[in-house]
Amino acid sequence: MPTSMPTDTSDGPPAESEACAYTAYEDGEAPAEYPKTGAGATGAEADVWAALYEVEDPEMPVSVVDLGLIYDVAVDEASGLCEVEMTLTYTGCPARDMILNDVRCAAETAPGVDRADVRLRYTPGWTVAMVTDAGREALREFGLSV
Repeated sequence: MPTSMPTDTSDGPPAESEACAYTAYEDGEAPAEYPKTGAGATGAEADVWAALYEVEDPEMPVSVVDLGLIYDVAVDEASGLCEVEMTLTYTGCPARDMILNDVRCAAETAPGVDRADVRLRYTPGWTVAMVTDAGREALREFGLSV
């Protein structure tokens, strides 16, 4: 279990959670089309976006969509294949496999999706400028100054 995750102990309250020590929460510039939020999506793609909003970063109570990690969602409704392109806040993220699996599983819950493939992209590079307003608020509530 990562040490930054809250733990439940029988002899005291849960430990405080901490943000990833490797992620730079500094402003940068995001390309004009980011963050992508699924606004305007229809059909199965809208259902996938809704499911992705339920996937939280394992270290912070913020959805992967609100963190600006989802770069694209495409669904071929004829084949039931969903393709999700995303990034991580840190290229060496220790929760990489967990996040990818959570995103894949969430996408596969959407009606009309039989299989989901998740592909990591690191271009454009993630910056805190890609975080949505709701994500910024959640990060502030978590204790980060963004």
